[in-house]
Amino acid sequence: MERKTNKQPKLHIRKGDKVKVLAGDDRGKEGTVLEVNLEKRRALVEGIKMVTKHQKPSAGKPEGGISKVEAFIHISNLQLIDPASGKATRVGRKQNEKGKLQRYSKKTGELIK
Repeated sequence: MERKTNKQPKLHIRKGDKVKVLAGDDRGKEGTVLEVNLEKRRALVEGIKMVTKHQKPSAGKPEGGISKVEAFIHISNLQLIDPASGKATRVGRKQNEKGKLQRYSKKTGELIK
């Protein structure tokens, strides 16, 4: 009999969350999560880890040029900002009345979304 396990990893942040950067050049900055890559455990945060991208001229963009875009940052370098208190907090999981796991703030104890 094959064992049933959840193939998708559970992460402490999701798309749309407000997060604080804990490490790297952008340490201390805050931003909103635009995208999460589950396989690589990385997130794209608005205005964080800006990198220069050189674009070759193409039919769509004939002038080409250099542009600044956000790069992915590892999930371990991010901490969720509690919507209730506005401070960075650790995240836990507990079951709600329907038996589904729901995130909660370890600082205030309140459920998140």
